[in-house]
Amino acid sequence: MFASLFLTSLIAVAKVAANCAHGTSAFPRLPNVTVSTFGYDALKGPLNWYGLNKTANVACEKGTTQSPIVIDASISTVPGSTLKWTVPDYPDGAEFENLGTNVEVIVNGSLVDSDSGVSYSLAQFHFHTPAEHRLEDEFYPMEMHWVFESEGTLGDLLRLNEPGADMSRTAKQFAVVAFLVELCESPGCTDPVLDAVFSAVEDIAVPGEAVMTGPLAFGELVDKLEHSQVYRYGGSLTTPPCTENVDWLISAELLYIDVPTWLAVKKVIKYNARYTQDTLGAVNLLQNVADELCNSTSN
Repeated sequence: MFASLFLTSLIAVAKVAANCAHGTSAFPRLPNVTVSTFGYDALKGPLNWYGLNKTANVACEKGTTQSPIVIDASISTVPGSTLKWTVPDYPDGAEFENLGTNVEVIVNGSLVDSDSGVSYSLAQFHFHTPAEHRLEDEFYPMEMHWVFESEGTLGDLLRLNEPGADMSRTAKQFAVVAFLVELCESPGCTDPVLDAVFSAVEDIAVPGEAVMTGPLAFGELVDKLEHSQVYRYGGSLTTPPCTENVDWLISAELLYIDVPTWLAVKKVIKYNARYTQDTLGAVNLLQNVADELCNSTSN
């Protein structure tokens, strides 16, 4: 949709075509969705997530196993074949939403950890630009997160971020399968699942908009994880309420996206990466700064 708006800067004929096309879409529109109440700038950003809800978001300031982190040799790996990931194809497409802080796709699926025996249900997958995790200090232009839950619901957890929330309603355990995404230049180099999802990204340029994607097939992506080494660590959600005890599973195999598609995506998502957290088990960076300020004031 917003691609049509940018055409208004072209010649007069193109202007007319763009204005006629405005509001049209090859993808079926859905009712608007609720946008996020947190953000990534100023007082809505990560430095003040605790301040947005001091009951629900305590872990954002005081948690000691927060995400994202730098993935290095200290982080163990497991074979992707130990993770039994199942996600059906969606020949009729899936719901694609702009939440203001990210874009997400609502699909079903499951994940079974062969080592622990824990079974998870898939809630959704979404994207961050730039990537939140870094690999040996190198950053990537995008990261894809598949969010799984084992007990309770993701909705219950997110509702804890609302005023007057019932703190007894918590989701018990989460896993996130993540893929770092690198840029590529050759024609047709974009991974098929990214190509299929982002073909509709211009139709959700405004926060709150939702459409149905075109057909989605996930077989290649599932195979990629199965044949990859997977970095594994215990961290947190990277958005409020920053809940800990999240099982992070980050594929060592990259996904790829061509530059024009990435440029279109980041115009919609914009910046939505939480800053890198401290070493796992260390004092939270925000708590550390607060302590330092208190000490300097008292001296």
